[in-house]
Amino acid sequence: MRRTDDDYRKSLLEKRREVLRALGLRSDGPDAGESMAEDDRATVTHEEFVSSRMNSLDYSQLRLVEEALDRLEAGDYGICLACEEPIAPKRLKALSWARYCVKCQESMTEEAAVR
Repeated sequence: MRRTDDDYRKSLLEKRREVLRALGLRSDGPDAGESMAEDDRATVTHEEFVSSRMNSLDYSQLRLVEEALDRLEAGDYGICLACEEPIAPKRLKALSWARYCVKCQESMTEEAAVR
């Protein structure tokens, strides 16, 4: 079955809701004035680092989803940003915010690994 733009839009909007929900559930940890043992502070610091990293990943994910929605509106959704060839529907089904076809993504990943 061929997916339509509406199917991709629904998928992208659901992913955006999911990421926004995840970002909204993050807490800032204990109050700054709260006293705690050194071990507890280390744990909280580590948890804040992990939470910060996860927030960063969520914001990156949100940016990719928003970009895909923009491409959908512009009419160039599903076209590889590198080679300008169509991205396989199977890839878009699995990763609706994909910016590159598999071949270009693999080339970029290999290039980044060499650096």
